[in-house]
Amino acid sequence: MESVVGVDDLRRRVQQWRRDGERVAFVPTMGNLHAGHGNLAKQARTQADRVVVSIFVNPLQFGPNEDFAAYPRTPAEDRVLLEALNVDLLFTPEVAEMYPRGQAATARVQVPDLDNILCGAFRPGHFTGVATIVTKLLNLVQPDVAFFGEKDFQQLMIIRRAVTDLCMPIEIVGVQTMREPDGLAMSSRNRYLTPQQRALAPRIYDELDLARVAIEAGNNDFGALEQAGFEALQQAGFQPDYFSIRDAATLGEPQAGAEVVILTAARNGRARLIDNVRAASRMR
Repeated sequence: MESVVGVDDLRRRVQQWRRDGERVAFVPTMGNLHAGHGNLAKQARTQADRVVVSIFVNPLQFGPNEDFAAYPRTPAEDRVLLEALNVDLLFTPEVAEMYPRGQAATARVQVPDLDNILCGAFRPGHFTGVATIVTKLLNLVQPDVAFFGEKDFQQLMIIRRAVTDLCMPIEIVGVQTMREPDGLAMSSRNRYLTPQQRALAPRIYDELDLARVAIEAGNNDFGALEQAGFEALQQAGFQPDYFSIRDAATLGEPQAGAEVVILTAARNGRARLIDNVRAASRMR
């Protein structure tokens, strides 16, 4: 596996692959990799001749009181995992490379209507930071296809909208959430959990799945299901931001016959955990 830090070296390598007629896949990450990231790289390998992975902890998507400085960074372990997966190129740019004029002066990508709801309502500016850095990375790598986890469902939808609206000829593939045996969605922030908090964390998935079962059994009282899920997490000891049922195609209000997605974000100690499940609604 090659590693590059500079943009010119990245472009030179990818351009050579393109001259050779090879298909390129891309997996952007913030490092501290786990099996979920590994699955993204595995899926990328099945659809391309070459796989590029980036590791960049993006300061633009962290709020002033969030965990940018403390975000877990494990470069040696990350390299071992990626080499075992036969990744071709690892791109690890510095902040100055990605924001040469500084963050305040950089152009930004905003996705209206999707970036200020759900997690966006509790993390102002977060999704502008995400959309901006992903757009920059996609423009640098210029892959044929890029892979993102479905655990960050709202993020995935925002990236798809940005790629469509900005006319980027890139296929965006969402990959199913990888879970621990007890149902907890894999996340880099799970490292923040104490043993007691880790034992509690699977309740998030349990409550989402309870709502899914109810919806698929014909319960269309989404308001009551949302309230029940929120209160159950609260009573279990979480600090939930929201527990919401939305149209899976738009993140708007559920429509008759449409697939829905049940999403939540809840704090458990230092960790803000997000998760979602989809359900086939019988709403008429």
